[in-house]
Amino acid sequence: MENIVLIGMPGCGKSTVGVILAKTLGVDFLDTDLVIQKREGALLQEILNARGMEAFLDAEEAAVLSLSCTETVIATGGSVVYRPAGMARLKSLGRVVYLRLPYEEMMARLSNIKTRGIAIAPGKTMADVYAERVPLYERYADIVLDCAGLTVEETVTLAAGRLL
Repeated sequence: MENIVLIGMPGCGKSTVGVILAKTLGVDFLDTDLVIQKREGALLQEILNARGMEAFLDAEEAAVLSLSCTETVIATGGSVVYRPAGMARLKSLGRVVYLRLPYEEMMARLSNIKTRGIAIAPGKTMADVYAERVPLYERYADIVLDCAGLTVEETVTLAAGRLL
């Protein structure tokens, strides 16, 4: 089985769905946010605070370019779509699945915007980030899953049904 790469906005369920989807499919799970933290020796928010958004995106891209895996569900950070080289690497590794969520539902799920390591440029709002990223997710996605109103289990079932 080829890798499955999950992309989407913060709060759409990439990590949570990814773990359960990997168990359902009997494959490995990898979270690129954890790869970044291990490589950089710092939490995502610490990297953003200390070095800024561009340095964070560089670290994210380097982590993605370092990936070498098979039969793995890969959960990415929401900002991975900002770097074409990183996305080219992910697309070479497997099918890219966009977990699409309406803005209002995403915001309802996000309670820790200031601490969860979201790459957001100074002066931008989450609405700006959403408007900026959605076209990128759609451009890179091989499969788009509409997750509005779905539970984690329903999203996993939908994903497994589309992937098998």
